[in-house]
Amino acid sequence: MALHLLYVTAVLADEGMWLPPLIESRIIDMQAKGLKLSAEDIYSINRACLKDAIVQFGGGCTAELISDKGLLLTNHHCGFGQIQAHSSEARDYLKDGFWAGNLNEELPCKKLSVRMLLRMKDVTDQALKGVTTRMSDIERASKINKNKTAIIKSEVKKGEQATVESLYYGNQFYLFVYQVFEDVRLVGAPPSSIGKFGGDTDNWMWPRHTGDFSLFRIYADKDNKPAPYSEDNVPYRPHTSLRISLKGIKENDFTFIYGVPARTSEYLYSEAVKYIVTYGNPEKIKLRSIRLNIMKNEMAQHAGTRIKYASKQASVANAWKKWQGELKGLIHLKTVEKKQALEAQFAAWAVDKPEYNALLPRFAEYYKKWQVYAAVRDYQMEAFNAIEIINYAAAFAPFTDGQNTVPDTVMKRRLQTRTVDFFKDYSPIIDKQIFVALLTEYLQHVPEAFIPPALQEAHKKYNADVSALSDALYTHTIFTSQEAVERLLQQNKNELVQVLLHDPLFMLYKNSNDFYRENVEKPYRTLQAQVDALYRDYMRGLMAFQPNRDFYPDANSTLRVSYGKVAGYSPMNAVYYLPQSTIEGIMEKDNPDIYDYNIPQRLREVAAAKDYGRWAENGTVPVAFIATNHTTGGNSGSPVLNGNGELIGINFDRTWESTMSDVEYDPEICRNIAVDIRYVLFVMDKIAGASYLLDEMNFAM
Repeated sequence: MALHLLYVTAVLADEGMWLPPLIESRIIDMQAKGLKLSAEDIYSINRACLKDAIVQFGGGCTAELISDKGLLLTNHHCGFGQIQAHSSEARDYLKDGFWAGNLNEELPCKKLSVRMLLRMKDVTDQALKGVTTRMSDIERASKINKNKTAIIKSEVKKGEQATVESLYYGNQFYLFVYQVFEDVRLVGAPPSSIGKFGGDTDNWMWPRHTGDFSLFRIYADKDNKPAPYSEDNVPYRPHTSLRISLKGIKENDFTFIYGVPARTSEYLYSEAVKYIVTYGNPEKIKLRSIRLNIMKNEMAQHAGTRIKYASKQASVANAWKKWQGELKGLIHLKTVEKKQALEAQFAAWAVDKPEYNALLPRFAEYYKKWQVYAAVRDYQMEAFNAIEIINYAAAFAPFTDGQNTVPDTVMKRRLQTRTVDFFKDYSPIIDKQIFVALLTEYLQHVPEAFIPPALQEAHKKYNADVSALSDALYTHTIFTSQEAVERLLQQNKNELVQVLLHDPLFMLYKNSNDFYRENVEKPYRTLQAQVDALYRDYMRGLMAFQPNRDFYPDANSTLRVSYGKVAGYSPMNAVYYLPQSTIEGIMEKDNPDIYDYNIPQRLREVAAAKDYGRWAENGTVPVAFIATNHTTGGNSGSPVLNGNGELIGINFDRTWESTMSDVEYDPEICRNIAVDIRYVLFVMDKIAGASYLLDEMNFAM
């Protein structure tokens, strides 16, 4: 039976990530807090609206259209990989920044695409057609998957792409239909000393002074349709683009965010949160600390290594620091205890309800088994698979596992591209150190029953000396030599397979992975499916138990709206953080001896002369601000809009104290961080000399 979920309008806090088509149910509250728009201004399939200016950028971020020539604005850290890919020691765009002087100078970006939502639709009835309570979980999933395929086939037109996504743990289903643009080009980026100012030290922190932005452009064919890269393509002409406000912000101003948040888990059972707090996050933090320390030491010694590993180091550090804040926040909020109290109340309510009264005991039973496999899985991902050369060798496994459905020529072509990319940014010195350090941790902390026999034998062969094992593997594998791998890819399949089957590193990966897949991943997925089935019933039960509570769907990389206000906060006794930072904070942190705080000389000169132009307010330049909008990963690059729907900032982070908002949102301290649009424009105009780009933007009066 399909469950149609209704939203209630009572709101206790600025919490929630709401589906745009259902914003009508929130509009009264949003307007009471300062929104001047209608629900149709935000989402419509009948006319141009704000939805049409938002794209998912590269699969992991958000970006917004800010001109009628396809100009995109997103975060510097979202574009970081592309900026890095175009960089070399001769042209260090990470260090010096990049600005295209005209369309011909804009740089094509390999493997970068943006996805634009055309429409979404509730398809719960169609997705659950023929599903019965008598079905097993496997039968249910199979039937729903067939229904999803049928829905997409009947609803999607030529040139469109679509997915059917589950909400509320499979109680509701929505169809999302997209256009995907594959020709996206780098237009401009400030140097990392602006775009990544503060580095890992300031990441997730407030106050913040980071100009975290970059610009790209969507290109289309002559008919304004998505097309692969071609010199004949022209700038995309969007249905609408965002107007930019220069009026600034003040505390308590209404704000809302339109973006593509990745994942939240607001309705977790207490034992799942307890695992995060007591084991999952602490162990992952430890393992990433090891990797980061090794990278940091080598990057500090060589400029070439710094460029190679800049993107990798930033990626590893981002989750590492987030997990620390999340751990601290969950402990501070006593989230486990709160959930246990809620579950006790739910259990009392469910005593006389057969469909719900056995849920919590079954949760406890499954999670006791689940956490054993989850712990091994964490070590597999954060230790064994985190070793670069093992991860690279794994890409060749389809040749030997007998399950490859891709033609050999296509697979070889893909691997040739991957090989070039891999060795361009690879340091065997770093990787060997990480191999020794992480594998040592793996062997010490994974229960012996779950350590692959192949790894145990290799460890024993070298007298339990992981360093000796690494020396042997790195010396005798072909995967440390680009030339050797490229020669391998020129051989026929039989010859290629024989080389792989005699390569010691590849076979260590293959045998270990085969064991892991059968003895860890398979039982883990079985338990996870059983847990997910319980969540489906538990979610439905919670809604019946708390009929007046606002239940918004967890984030799942689909377009959402969240709203709140500009607001400072108090992270601890006797401390209050103001909601706006300014250029003075940059100058206070400026330090030529520290890479992350060594700002461009031009910025020093402009600040000394206070040559701020029209971007000034009260004799300074606003840099960043915080608000109460509920955000998570994927919201990076999302536009922060005022009550008129005008662009006032670009979301790029959360405060460290609020990273637990993926599990529990606390309105008192949860804050998103945005770079003020006036600082973005100031940098483009006064620092980069790229004011010509402002000519194609639309400014609000």
